[in-house]
Parts: sequence; structure tokens; C-alpha cells
Amino acid sequence: MAWSWEALWEWNAGKKPAQLRVQGPRPCARLCACAECNRSARFIGCGQRNCACALLPRVPVWWVLPSSLRSIRDSPSSHPGPPCVLELGMFPELNNLLNTTPEGAEQGKLTLLCDAKTDGSFLVHHFLSFYLKANCKVCLVALIQSFSHYNIVGQKLGVSLTAARERGQLVVLEGLKSGVDVFFRPREEPHPLQFLREANAGDLQPLYAFVRDALQPVDSGEAAWRCPVLLVDDLSVLLSLGVGPVAVLDFVHYCRATVCQEWKGNVVCLVHDSGDTEDEESDVLLNGLSHQSHLILRAEGLATGFCKDVHGQLRILWRRPLQPTTHRDRSLTYQYKIQDKSVSFFAKGMSPAVL
Repeated sequence: MAWSWEALWEWNAGKKPAQLRVQGPRPCARLCACAECNRSARFIGCGQRNCACALLPRVPVWWVLPSSLRSIRDSPSSHPGPPCVLELGMFPELNNLLNTTPEGAEQGKLTLLCDAKTDGSFLVHHFLSFYLKANCKVCLVALIQSFSHYNIVGQKLGVSLTAARERGQLVVLEGLKSGVDVFFRPREEPHPLQFLREANAGDLQPLYAFVRDALQPVDSGEAAWRCPVLLVDDLSVLLSLGVGPVAVLDFVHYCRATVCQEWKGNVVCLVHDSGDTEDEESDVLLNGLSHQSHLILRAEGLATGFCKDVHGQLRILWRRPLQPTTHRDRSLTYQYKIQDKSVSFFAKGMSPAVL
């Protein structure tokens, strides 16, 4: 399907090299415009998801991020003619697969992210930017990467983690930095990673206390966030540091009871599946979390090996833990390709390179 686009696109090599300069109609608050609706400048917001028309009079120049542009050819529009949609979002195709938006995010859920023979960190970045844009209070327990790494990726997704931390929306525990600090302070002072100094690394109560204090709702004059969210990247690191799987499951259980049930928030955890049948601790942790989760996203590498056009496949499993087995599970499987600022998903064998 082809359509005409009246705006003039050109790269700006001057003040804003990371943006595009667009000359033409300014889009609405949803950052979308329909080519067939450019003549209707009298309307002030149609309210439809896939079309917001050219709502305002023509203006000389407006700025958008290149990562926020996406064309949807087959989606229905509120106006006749071919739709053209500009979306500002994390990984919008993943949101479509999960049938969710930042405005309609569910609460009280445990989401399990799992990667096997591939890197599933793109799922962590997606949910981090997703909940920040949903106006949630987020506690990030980063055990595998530095804050600057998350901040750089977040900027590509249109989220500033530095600004979120300054306004109190984001609380970050940097495991790489805190893991060193814990050895240079008196033993009496509490520390979230206090178990690193203990002979039996099995007490995660200080880590739970850090999460509880970071996400506890306050009645002061601070900004009212939508709901608390705990994001852990990743729990498998705790096993590598000597913590037993039962202690990790207890930590997640306490976080669920506090964040999900008491405060009606969400918990998102990443776990690495080594695929080794002799790694019993990893299997116990993964199976225990799978039975508690409401949503499981499992990123897997291709069985045939590396491919430049298909980076892996994503299995999505919706679960209702309190329902009978025959009525609680629903799953989908897609292949994906990770790009610079987005991830594209497609059905098996439907890669553009194959077609």
C-alpha cells in the first residue's frame, strides 16, 4: 500500500543532530498524522488511537525524534484513506503483542523475563521505559549493568533516567558500585548487599528493606505516582554470588506480598536460563518463579545458530495462577530482530529477508 506524504523531511546536521526537522502540519498530542486529513485543520482531536489528523494549522518547522516514527499500513483509521501513524514509545510492536499501553498498564502482576542462549536485556529496557512513561514509581535493582548503561539505552527510547531519578520517580541500586562499597563501611551500618560480607550468603532481608523503603507510598507533598514497580536485572546474579534459590524465592515472595498485593504495584524480574540440566539451583529458581508469574516472556536464541536478519524468538505466556490449568494458559511465539532504537516482531518464517 502506498500513500503520499506532504511533509518535507530532511536531516538536521546543526544544533540537534539526533533529531529530524519536519516542515509541514504539526501532529496532535499522540504524535500521529494522517496524510488524507491534512486538509482538515479545524478539528481539535479526534481521540482515535491510529489517527489524530493534522489538528493544527500548518507551521514552518517542528522537531521529532527519529525513534518515534513508525508507519502502520494495515491498522484501521478513523478517516478514509491510507493511515500514517507516528508513535512515541518504547517498543510499540511489543506493546501491541501484549495488548497494553502505558495508560492502561495492569497492576498487581508479576512478570517474569527469561533469556536462554541469547541476551534478553532488551525486555528490561522496554519495561523500564514503559513504567516510567506510565508515571509509576520505579525501583531498579541493577545487578549486572551500570546506571549509565541503562540511561544511554533509555535516551534512545525517549526516556531520561537521570531526570526521572532527580524528580524522585526512579530509585536505582547499582550492584556493580554498591558491591564494592559494602566492604569499606562498618559492619554495623545496614547495606542492601550486606550478604556479600557474610559467611552464609542467604539473608536478603536488607535488600528487601531497601526495596520497601524506596517504593513505600508517602503522604507528603511529593508527586503522586500511579503505582510502585520493582524491576530486578537480574536474579541469576544472586545465585552466582552464593545466595541459594530458596532465599531468592523468599525475597521475591516478600516483594510480591508488599508491592503487588499491599500496594497494588508490579514486579518484573529477569532470570537467565543456562539450559544446563546439572544446574539445579537455576531450575529451582526458574520453576518457582514461573508458577507465581502472571506473564512470562522468554527470549530464546535460534536453534540453527546466528542469523543477521532474525536474532531470536520470543515466547509470550499469559497465566492465571489461581485458575485450573486448562483455562489459565495462553501463549504466542514470534521471532524478532533487534535494531538500533526498536525491535521488530514477526511470525515464524515471515522475516522480510525470507519473503
